[in-house]
Amino acid sequence: MMQRTSGSLIEWLIPLAFILCAGWVVWHIPAYFLTWFPHENESMRGQVTAIFDRNDVTPNLSPLFGKIDLVDLIALVMVPVLFFFGAKTVRRANMEFEHWRPVDRGAVFIGRVTMMLIILMTGVMLYEVFLRYVVERPTLWANELSLWLAGFIFLMAGLYAMQQRSHIRIFLLYDVCPRWLQRVFDCITTLLIVLFAFFLVYGSYKQVFENKLYKWETFGTAFDPPIPATLQPLVLIVISLVAVQAVLNLISDWNAEPEIHDDTPDEDEIRALKRAVGQD
Repeated sequence: MMQRTSGSLIEWLIPLAFILCAGWVVWHIPAYFLTWFPHENESMRGQVTAIFDRNDVTPNLSPLFGKIDLVDLIALVMVPVLFFFGAKTVRRANMEFEHWRPVDRGAVFIGRVTMMLIILMTGVMLYEVFLRYVVERPTLWANELSLWLAGFIFLMAGLYAMQQRSHIRIFLLYDVCPRWLQRVFDCITTLLIVLFAFFLVYGSYKQVFENKLYKWETFGTAFDPPIPATLQPLVLIVISLVAVQAVLNLISDWNAEPEIHDDTPDEDEIRALKRAVGQD
């Protein structure tokens, strides 16, 4: 079981640094494609190049090779490095699922990143409200950026919810069954999740990755973020990770004692809530 969270500064800094590097990589994905996987169609390659040249954050920085400059390379390298250290240093909060395994650290770190994204999205929305109603100079990008971040939050929160066993479940039949039959239900549920993920990815990966991501489809607004090119592939990636996490949950909970779900207040949960608000 993992240690409880200490609230240390590193638990804030690593997710924020991960978001910064991952955001840079996502915004500059065309640079990596144009360098390592250029489109065979010259017209399509020129279209993606035009989009990248228009949105490049560091246009005056000399490329190291292809379209990739030093910042692009550093950000790409730092994403897995920060993910590793973030998963390594993540700690369990008081109200989180107790029976963690080392393999769950990645999903929990994604949960921390999602929490930071909520703070950033809220900041963007407040900034837009201030500019729109106080300064009367609204931005052209805040609405689309909020929508984009909300899409990432919604998807990645699903993986965290699966690891925490906090998704919606109906226990009316499950609770009255013996433990061996509950395990059968767990196996059937996990199998259905895996089958759904498999057929979703199998049926749409070509459309999503070739027609959305590879062509770098944008939103078509003044800000023109690549929402279709990023969120649709993320759907397939996250649903695959959810299926993997469901299998890990099945293995982790196989020998767990059966839980009884009723409307009686859970004393452990009440104590956890009190600790969370500092009343313990």
